[in-house]
Amino acid sequence: MSSIKGIIFDYGGTIDTNGIHWGEFIWEQYKKAGIDITRDTYREAYVHGERFLAKNPVIEQTDTFHRLLRKKIAIHFDYLRDIFPEKNFKKEVAETIADGCYNKVKETLESTCGIIEKLSYRYPLVLVTNFYGNMPVVLEEFNLSGFFNEIVESSVVGIRKPDPALFALGVESMGIEAQDVVVIGDSYRKDIYPSSTLGCKTVWLKNICWEEEPIVQGHEATSVIPTLEMLPDIIEQI
Repeated sequence: MSSIKGIIFDYGGTIDTNGIHWGEFIWEQYKKAGIDITRDTYREAYVHGERFLAKNPVIEQTDTFHRLLRKKIAIHFDYLRDIFPEKNFKKEVAETIADGCYNKVKETLESTCGIIEKLSYRYPLVLVTNFYGNMPVVLEEFNLSGFFNEIVESSVVGIRKPDPALFALGVESMGIEAQDVVVIGDSYRKDIYPSSTLGCKTVWLKNICWEEEPIVQGHEATSVIPTLEMLPDIIEQI
C-alpha cells in the first residue's frame, strides 16, 4: 500500500515528451529538416534560446504551445543567421521544425494524458514548472486543465528551478507533509534533487537526457523509470 497522498509533476520534458529532454526533442526535427549544422552549434542555439526566453517577455500569457514553439525556433534561427550569414535559415523551415515538434507532442500526449487522468482520480495533482506564464492556456490546449489542483509556474511566482522553494510552494498548496508527496520529473538537477531536499519522495523519468547529471549522495531518486506508463505501478510501491 502506497504512503503517497499527493503528486507533483514537472511539465516540460516530462508530461509532454515522456522523458525526452526538449533539446533532444527539437534536435530530431532539425535533422528531419536537413539543417546543415553540427550538434554542438545546435546546442549553442538551443541554450541561447532558453536564456533569451528566460530574460525577455517574448511569450505572452495568451500564447498557445504551437505559437510558443514557433517563437522559440525563430529565436534559434536568428542566432544561427548571425553565426552563418551566408546560409539561408528560412522562416518556413523554422516553422516546419516547430510544427514537427508540436505534432510529436500531441502524439505523446495521447498516452500521457490518460496516465495523468488515471492518477487524478486517486491523488491531488499539482504542476510545478519553469514556464512562461501561459501554462493554463497550454493545459487547456491539450485537454489537461481539469486534472491539476494547482499550477506553480516560475514566471508567475518569480522563482525558478532548481530552487527548492518552487517545489515547497507546490507541497504547501496541497496541505500535505513533504514526506507524503512524490515528485515526478525528467531532470535530476532541476526536479529530483531540489524536491528531495524538502523530504519529498521522487521518481526520475530518465529517458533521453541532454547530458549526464551527477547524483548527490543521500539524495538519490526514490525510483527511476524510462517511461510514464510505469508510473502508476511505481507509486503503489513507494
